Amino acid sequence: MKVALPADPAIDAEVDLGTAHGFFGLAARLNVSLPGMERQAAEALVGAAHEVCPYSRATRGYIDVSINVVTNWSLPN
Repeated sequence: MKVALPADPAIDAEVDLGTAHGFFGLAARLNVSLPGMERQAAEALVGAAHEVCPYSRATRGYIDVSINVVTNWSLPN
């Protein structure tokens, strides 16, 4: 997409193990911070990355994944 990433991008990943209908399953939440980037551009970039990411492609249809672009947030040091 030829987009410059901000200096300090951050991703917080949460993975849940639970049961549904008697079977174990996984779910993942990815909170993505791209400080200084406009929300619409950040969401487009994150969505495109999710489409081509080999891990996303390998788990698509098997793991429920939600991706949230968050603002004014960064991982603790």
